[in-house]
Amino acid sequence: MLRRHLLQALGASTLAVGSAGVLAAPQAQDVRFLLVFLRGGYDCASLLVPTGSSFYYESRPNIAIARPGQQGSALPLTHDWGLHPALAGSMLPLYQQGQLAFVPFAGTDDLSRSHFDTQDSMELGQPVGGRRDYRSGFLNRLVAELNPRAGARSALLQPMAFTSTLPLVLRGAVDVPNTLLSAGAGRGGVDARQAQLIASMYQGTALATPVAEGFATRNEVARTMQGEMEAASRNALSTKGFEGTARRMARLMQARYQIGFVDVGGWDTHVAQGAATGALANRLEELGQGLAGFADEMGAAWKSTVVVVVSEFGRTFRENGNRGTDHGHGTVFWVLGGALQGGRIAGEQQALTATTLFQNRDYPVLNDYRSVLGGLFARLYGLNAAAVARVFPGMKGTDLQLV
Repeated sequence: MLRRHLLQALGASTLAVGSAGVLAAPQAQDVRFLLVFLRGGYDCASLLVPTGSSFYYESRPNIAIARPGQQGSALPLTHDWGLHPALAGSMLPLYQQGQLAFVPFAGTDDLSRSHFDTQDSMELGQPVGGRRDYRSGFLNRLVAELNPRAGARSALLQPMAFTSTLPLVLRGAVDVPNTLLSAGAGRGGVDARQAQLIASMYQGTALATPVAEGFATRNEVARTMQGEMEAASRNALSTKGFEGTARRMARLMQARYQIGFVDVGGWDTHVAQGAATGALANRLEELGQGLAGFADEMGAAWKSTVVVVVSEFGRTFRENGNRGTDHGHGTVFWVLGGALQGGRIAGEQQALTATTLFQNRDYPVLNDYRSVLGGLFARLYGLNAAAVARVFPGMKGTDLQLV
């Protein structure tokens, strides 16, 4: 959808671009933008499944999502890509209606593979390798850019962080409130009681010892990794109960806030992440239900709303020895909205083979997150190239024509 069509959907009769290169405030105030940050680095190859890649199935003998037509298979999107089956009831309908697109091979050029360093780098939106200004996040700079005549302390467009503390992405010259709508709970997967029940099922059989040893190994690895996995989430919400939180966010954004941010944790799946079912599938299902609930709760305002889901990085393309995945590089972004030109896989792409992996282990980054978001902001708000460069210093926006 061209930008003029989006404005028509918003009920705007004229296009007014001021000297600062942004839409006139009444039009910009009609747009709603929500950034969802999945902290922990989610496994994008289980979400958007590269069903056309034989190398994917060779690399993941235990955790691959089967090709369409098989048991527990991916939901076909294109000849080369499928969707995790846990999202059949939530995200697939939005994709089929053209209200959801995916951008694979996305991310940042930060190569630290550190949760904390990469999360900070992305939220700040500043060039990698330079001196960081921790007082200036890119969403705060966007709000300041959209209110050039109102003064930094009196924003016409109201931002809100749905978090326990103000995230880096919204720190800066504009005062931004934050509120935690739900503390969340639960990690999903197999808990201690369920493990005991499973072990008892095999008691007295030839599989009793392997099952017991398997759970013992899993518990030992989990204890080792638990501190890192919890820290990676930085007190973000759990997916458990996320739909209720998402619906409350929608009601607040309908009534007052035009730019929102929420983070969701629990994506650091080093151990026993599962495939069509299991810990990761549970989280994806809950996340999908929450995003679908947000879209539903927005009502008519969904037509003027865009949601972008990002994560600090993806996971290793090959599974590890614990039937999980480790810290990777490139990932997959989700873009949702009622006026989206979706129902497609967007951005630069390439075949997934042993020779195209980044450093022989990860998805490469072909679509820089600053460029993708910069192009999206240009479409949504009428930002010119100079304005985009003030939001993302040194970066030009790439127009994927998503809106």
